[in-house]
Amino acid sequence: MRAEDLEALREDMLAVIAACAFALRGTIGKSALDDRVMRAMGKVPRHEFVPIELQPYAYANIPLPIGFEKTISQPFIVALMTDLLDIKPQDSVLEIGTGLGYQAAVLAQLARKVYSVEIIEELGQKAKQRLRQQRCSNVELKIANGYHGWPEHAPFDKVIVTAAPDLIPPLLIHQLKAGGKMVIPAGLPDAQKLILAEKHANGRVTTKETLSVRFSQLEGT
Repeated sequence: MRAEDLEALREDMLAVIAACAFALRGTIGKSALDDRVMRAMGKVPRHEFVPIELQPYAYANIPLPIGFEKTISQPFIVALMTDLLDIKPQDSVLEIGTGLGYQAAVLAQLARKVYSVEIIEELGQKAKQRLRQQRCSNVELKIANGYHGWPEHAPFDKVIVTAAPDLIPPLLIHQLKAGGKMVIPAGLPDAQKLILAEKHANGRVTTKETLSVRFSQLEGT
């Protein structure tokens, strides 16, 4: 596809994300996502993070298969999860479930450092290649069981999980800084909710459910 066609599709994607946020304002608690998040979504070429045969559909607001029975989340969910984290420029962010690297590339626009963990080696290697091509030099990726986090670089300001456990893994809560936030889908396969967890200064954790979602199961649990 021509670059100008892809650019037009990306603009359409941003419009759809904005419309979804407004339509769900009662559920997500705001009528528009943060400008920094929207700029990051507009900057990252999503078509570079999907299989080549699916590039014509890259900017549609739908999840797309990336192999190994995994998907890249629909753009609105990527934007919403990023927005819920409220990432600051000096933050270090842990991502569990790299996939082909799209969410990590969006996070890289906003955070100081992104540590991303992918359990499937082939996906992880493809993600490394794509992130390198997009010059996301502040993303570090490893192939491992994300259920255990990345303790060597903990604690993290923010944690994002792109696959769903039944319950929030205690190790990931432990690796979150006091004052930090985690966004994670959790629950049984037919009853998953997108959850925002916050760790307070005294170590107490509070959770808030937002949307009903459907993510693939977090492996290694």
